[in-house]
Amino acid sequence: MPHPLFQPTPKVRRIIELLFEGGASDCLFVGGYVRDIFLEMSSKEVEIDIEVYGLTYKKILKILKPFFCVNLVGQSFGTVKIDNEIDLSIPRTESKWGVGHKGFAISSDPNLDPYTAFSRRDFTINAIGLRLDGSIFDPFDGIGDLKRNILRAPTQAFCEDPLRVLRGMQFVSRFGFEMEPRTVEFCRNILPEFTTLSAERIGGEWKKWAIKGRFPGKGLELLKTTGWVECFPELAALVGVPQNPVYHPEGDAFTHTALTCDAAANIAAEQNFDESNRIILLFAALCHDFGKPATTILNDRGVWSSPNHAFEGVVPATQFLERMRVPNRVVEHVRCLVREHLAHTVIPADEKPDFSSVRRLANRLEPTNIRMWSALCRADSLGCGTGQPRHRIETWEEVAEKLEIRDRKPIPILQGRDLLPLGIPPGPEMGKLLHEAYECQLDGIFCNNDEALNWVKTRLFFDGI
Repeated sequence: MPHPLFQPTPKVRRIIELLFEGGASDCLFVGGYVRDIFLEMSSKEVEIDIEVYGLTYKKILKILKPFFCVNLVGQSFGTVKIDNEIDLSIPRTESKWGVGHKGFAISSDPNLDPYTAFSRRDFTINAIGLRLDGSIFDPFDGIGDLKRNILRAPTQAFCEDPLRVLRGMQFVSRFGFEMEPRTVEFCRNILPEFTTLSAERIGGEWKKWAIKGRFPGKGLELLKTTGWVECFPELAALVGVPQNPVYHPEGDAFTHTALTCDAAANIAAEQNFDESNRIILLFAALCHDFGKPATTILNDRGVWSSPNHAFEGVVPATQFLERMRVPNRVVEHVRCLVREHLAHTVIPADEKPDFSSVRRLANRLEPTNIRMWSALCRADSLGCGTGQPRHRIETWEEVAEKLEIRDRKPIPILQGRDLLPLGIPPGPEMGKLLHEAYECQLDGIFCNNDEALNWVKTRLFFDGI
């Protein structure tokens, strides 16, 4: 009986029928499309991948071109893309000749048997095949591992590609699985090959961690377990950094960061963040305490403290994100969030901030905003392991909402066009006056255009005396 979520479209059925008529010995649905079916997850956003046996690429193109828009893409692996939505590939073999992600020769072999082809896949959960009739090809018990919540390499061929460790990190983050001991050992064994990976490929796995991870803290813990955390110095530096147990009963700064990332993922889901804001929030949660290793001290009261760690975390956060090839726009948002993630602690937790404090925070946060800042601060608070936030961040949001600055900084009331009728031409003098006016606006000295004009006229009058 076919799985109820396995419902190939008429187009897909027609493609497979044509391939069999043309001489294919087998056609197997593979990869994330199949995995997500057995996870009872929607596969609408996952591309359909079909592995074709018994036909060369040239033959596949000849069979399908009369009926579909067909292109052969991919320099290294080769994929036949149908109507830009369905991927066909033939099995591949690799011959290891050197170290690293590119240290092996790849060749397509249409006559390779499915067992051998599947033995070279990264994890058993991605080594499950489905045929059009619903029959299952699962030589390494990937379905069993899905039920057991286990991430496992099919064979030692896993070790030929060090990128698979980071794929494991993001799979653990997405599904909440545990990596089984033998695969952990594989990861440790190929740690020296991390340096052979390109920054783009590494950054790609971190991006998936941020976008798709429901349990991102588990991914960080996997890096620690496998030793791969050492490949990311800013993260490794958090391991063992002590914190005040009164406020941080969860343990060291690394544990706190993992819990904060989990809380951030939950907040992003609760608030239905789009992909862009989710990436910003998850990377901000990841980087928010990067300043602690350099600032943590045992103060004169015998208490662990990390003075000024928010500000000191900006540089290492920037360095990490730039190495991961995170887009500049995201980096700018994260920098501001890291720098300001303790801004609310300037007042007692049970007090409400004044308008000036909220305006100035919104201004400092640009290009990000109080909505994103609030999400990070709540994640940070929940990351303390108590299950309850320590600060009433919502009071800052309430004031920002009242001032209409929850999603942007305050718009300057006084503009250059307001100064021209007063005889002030464009130039340094106008710029200086506009800056001073904006500072007064942030402090609430005036709140509308009429008040702003009265302020500037008074200012000019006294300057003229």
